[in-house]
Amino acid sequence: MTRRTSLIDLANAVTSDPAPREMDILLTAGERISMALLAMAIRELGVGAQAFTGPQAGVITTEHHGRARIIDVAPGRLQKAVADGDVAIVAGFQGLHPETQDVTTLGRGGSDTTAVALAAALQADVCEIYTDVDGVFTADPRIVPTARKLDRVSYEEMLDLAASGAKVLMPRCVEYARRFDVPIHVRSSFSGLEGTWVTGDTQEGEDMEDPIIAGVAHDRSEAKITVIGVPDVPGSAARLFEAVAKSDVNIDMIVQNVSAVVTGYTDISFTLPSDSVPRAIESIEADHEGIGYKELRTDEAIGKISLVGAGMRANSGVSARFFSALRDAGVNIEMISTSDIRISCVTRADKPGRCGTRRAHRVRPRH
Repeated sequence: MTRRTSLIDLANAVTSDPAPREMDILLTAGERISMALLAMAIRELGVGAQAFTGPQAGVITTEHHGRARIIDVAPGRLQKAVADGDVAIVAGFQGLHPETQDVTTLGRGGSDTTAVALAAALQADVCEIYTDVDGVFTADPRIVPTARKLDRVSYEEMLDLAASGAKVLMPRCVEYARRFDVPIHVRSSFSGLEGTWVTGDTQEGEDMEDPIIAGVAHDRSEAKITVIGVPDVPGSAARLFEAVAKSDVNIDMIVQNVSAVVTGYTDISFTLPSDSVPRAIESIEADHEGIGYKELRTDEAIGKISLVGAGMRANSGVSARFFSALRDAGVNIEMISTSDIRISCVTRADKPGRCGTRRAHRVRPRH
């Protein structure tokens, strides 16, 4: 992360508006340096090793520089390296667009997603993701000392935890694993202890003491946009979110107020990643006349806290206990979103906390 930040600083020293294509070429340099040095170090220990960039490893992506998506993996060179007895080292976070032949970067969660994509392409037994914690916990152990490590968690629960702010895994990584049924083993880089298994089958209900709640997640990286004075007529919301979709922004929570009968207007609020706010605002303002809103407001001082667990499907009273706990802690709720296994609340940013992790990856081939 430090090397990547310094590369961004170098770009900003040269220009205030770096071209996305050239930024991707620049940002992939850090991973290339690391993989080459690691291969050299392994060879020095007497073990064969080959380093591969994302394109060399066969990672094929969309054309969107800085936020490309993996569309295919052709792992032929990796399979040959492993068959020859070498350790294959792949630079994560990068790929190749097949038509332009340009290198691309995958954006947030790109390294984890690369690891899972390679595991799926190689039909591996498991994708091991090494981080600075012992696994997935019921809450951030740096904030909640009594948080417990989960032995197993379902793809569905992990996807909601990740989307709600748990930093151990990114949502797109978990979604890829779920789509191709790749088990993920999250474990510590600093110990040989068993970590947390993220799989499609957690054998829920076999133990009478299985927890109802998988965990609590928090996130300070989101912002809120409120569109004030939207005409309360069919198609207004569609026009608004079509404009947002043009900027390739992922929306999290949406709340529409009950319209005022006298005015015939309503307000729509939604949350999104903070770094996506400028793009969303630009797209909405570009279609101001078509949407017909009166005012735009942004709020980047929000936080989100979420309760996640498949056990909530069959247990009543969870919402009441959750909201009571927030009340007792003096936390005011601004927005609420629910699903079968998740309850999320938007609060002020000074309520939830946040932490980051560093991780490495290892794919264990099937025998």
